[in-house]
Formats: sequence, C-alpha cells, structure tokens
Amino acid sequence: MGNGRFIVLEGLDGAGTTTQGEYLVAALEALNRPALLTFEPSDLPVGMITRAVIQGAPDAPNPRLLPWLFAADRADHLDRVIQPAVVKGMVVISDRFVGSSLAYQTLSAPFEQIVRLNADFQAADLTIYLEVPVSVCLERIETRRLARGGNPPDLFEKKSALERVEIGYEKAMSYLKERGDNVVILDGTDAVEDIASKILSLVQAL
Repeated sequence: MGNGRFIVLEGLDGAGTTTQGEYLVAALEALNRPALLTFEPSDLPVGMITRAVIQGAPDAPNPRLLPWLFAADRADHLDRVIQPAVVKGMVVISDRFVGSSLAYQTLSAPFEQIVRLNADFQAADLTIYLEVPVSVCLERIETRRLARGGNPPDLFEKKSALERVEIGYEKAMSYLKERGDNVVILDGTDAVEDIASKILSLVQAL
C-alpha cells in the first residue's frame, strides 16, 4: 500500500486516543514526515449516521445496526481516506479501527459475528492500545462533558457499558495478536507527554 504507514490508536472512551493522535501528528510533522489523523466513526456519510446512533439522535437507526454501520463506514473510510493517503506516503493515524468494533460491537452481537464482518479489512502496521481503568475514563469523560456544555453521555459513556467494553478489548487485543497483528499495549495513565514519546518511538521503529 505504497510507502506510507497505517497506525491505529485504540482504547476506551476517555483513554486519550484523540489526544495522543494529535500529539503524534504534530511530532511527525515536526520531523518533516507527512501525517494524517482520522477517526471512526468517520465524517463520511455512513460515519455520520453511525455517530447519530451513538449520540441517541431521535431519528437515527436502531442501535442494533451498529456492527453493520461501523463495518460499512470502515470500508468507505479505507477506500476514500486511509488507503489513498498511505499510497501517497503519509503516516495515517486512525483513532479506532477494527479493534474497537471487536470490543464495542460485541455488546449487541456475538464476537464471532463481529470478526466475520471485519475479516477482510487490512491489518494496521501498528495498533496501540491505551489501557486505562474504567474509573479514570469516567472521570475524564465527565470533565470533557462539562467542558462542552453538559451534553448527556452517549451510548457508551456509561459505567456499565465501559466495564463490558473493557472486557471486550482484552479479548479483541488477544485476537489481533493471535492473528499476527503488531499490537502494543501502553499504560494510558502515565503522563500525556511520556505516552506521546513512547508512541513516537514505536512509530519511528517501523
């Protein structure tokens, strides 16, 4: 897929994936390495529908359709954003990818079904999972929520959901490792700058 690289950041809501993605892009660009930060759900048409479901929009589809919506958005995301940028030689950093579906979507469908839905998507060159306890994630989510005007939590920003997703991520990361993916687990409770330094070193090692 060209001379670029495809990096994925995974973690619970509140784990810091977006922050670390921003740090990584800035660090790479400072080294004159073209980089692109993207995310899932994407801002493409199916991704916007997916986001509406997560946010509980009144006219959104039933949440039970999320596994298929995420898979459709991922296919579109790869075709229109990720693959073209990698072919151009960019380092593409995606805030969530297959691992998140394996963790989150098993709340509404069997793990094996989610695996089948995502079986044909390419593996990332590096998947980094930021491991953060649910209690810490909830504190960060609440701080962020209040900073944004106190909007109600979305479908997954709740203790009961995150506890199940945390278990799902353990299974998801094990599965990705077993199939041969390059997966690294980092302590997401370390200082933001320390985590950013570790991630940059991992990416440079590629």
